[in-house]
Amino acid sequence: MNLKKYIVSIFILFLAYCVQGQSLIPRSSNASIIKKTYYTLCYNENNRQADWVYYELTYPMINGIAKRKNNFRVDKSIKNGASTPKDYLRSGYDRGHLCPAAAMKQNSLAMSETFYMSNMSPQKPYFNRGVWKKLEAKVRSWVHKGSSLYVVTGPIFRDNLGSIGKNKVTIPGYFYKVIYDPLHKKMIAFVLRNKKSELSLKYFVTTVDKIEKLTNIDFFPELDDKLENKLESKVSLLGWKL
Repeated sequence: MNLKKYIVSIFILFLAYCVQGQSLIPRSSNASIIKKTYYTLCYNENNRQADWVYYELTYPMINGIAKRKNNFRVDKSIKNGASTPKDYLRSGYDRGHLCPAAAMKQNSLAMSETFYMSNMSPQKPYFNRGVWKKLEAKVRSWVHKGSSLYVVTGPIFRDNLGSIGKNKVTIPGYFYKVIYDPLHKKMIAFVLRNKKSELSLKYFVTTVDKIEKLTNIDFFPELDDKLENKLESKVSLLGWKL
């Protein structure tokens, strides 16, 4: 292959990659979509947090050398209903990442952007530092060289636990995580109650269809309908090491 054909082929692959990444963004009635450099979120002004955070998880992202910033700050792209670090102060709840800092180690910008308050949701400490952290680590363990995962994470506003801070940030009753593996065309989803748990992660596996009913979010809407219906309607642990 000559140089010109090689460059053209790389460009076509790049375009295909970009289109695929964009087309897998969730769809919901909430139109407050905010794009960061390495992830996209849909912000819920009423609840003062994101309905969902979407990103592609790659091998370089989890094996970078960027150090944790802890520079929690207001997201100035939120025009109305922004939460602040003070809302969590002495609340008894952690500033729980939806897009994890440990998934954005590729560079300092990626790491820093995970500390916008729009990426935070109130989580009980033993949940955030326990079973939720365990699930985040497990998802990272599924990414290898030459592969990637598409991840959507967010709160479920059912059986909520009140609110915190001056801005009345809703404390969700549950959290979900939906993961799609485009290489092996498989999908897995989890729903976890916002509380301490010592149970195996297998206990929290559910169907994507169930989470869609709970959240009114359409996950990965641009997948082929037959494939989407097959993957989202069933629970399958095949190929997922839990």
